[in-house]
Amino acid sequence: MVALIGSLVAFVVALLVGGLAIYVGASLIVGIEDYSHAVVTAIVGALAWALTAWIPLFGLFLALLAWIWVINWRYPGGWLDAALIGVVAWLAALAILFVLDTILGLGVGAFGVPGA
Repeated sequence: MVALIGSLVAFVVALLVGGLAIYVGASLIVGIEDYSHAVVTAIVGALAWALTAWIPLFGLFLALLAWIWVINWRYPGGWLDAALIGVVAWLAALAILFVLDTILGLGVGAFGVPGA
C-alpha cells in the first residue's frame, strides 16, 4: 500500500511539474496564464505521445508531432507558436527538475513534457 501511495504522489508531482512547464511556455509565447489548462494539456499530450511513440521507425517523430499538435489544438496561434511553447516548456521542465532534484532530492520527471 505504501508503494502505491508513493507512486501516486510521484505521478501527481510529475504532472504538476509538466503542467507548470507548459504553463511557463504558454504564458511566455502566447500570453495564456491558466495553470489548469496547462495541466490538462500535459495529460492529453502525454496520451498522444504514448499512442504514437511505439510505432516503428518514425514513432518518436510522430509522437513529437502529436505532442505539438495537442499544444496547437489547446492554445491559440499556429504550429510555430505550438513548437515554441513546447521548446520553452521543455527548457522550463529541465530547470524545474534540476531545482527539485538538487534542493529537495526528488527524483521525479515532468509528465506531459517529452524528454524531461
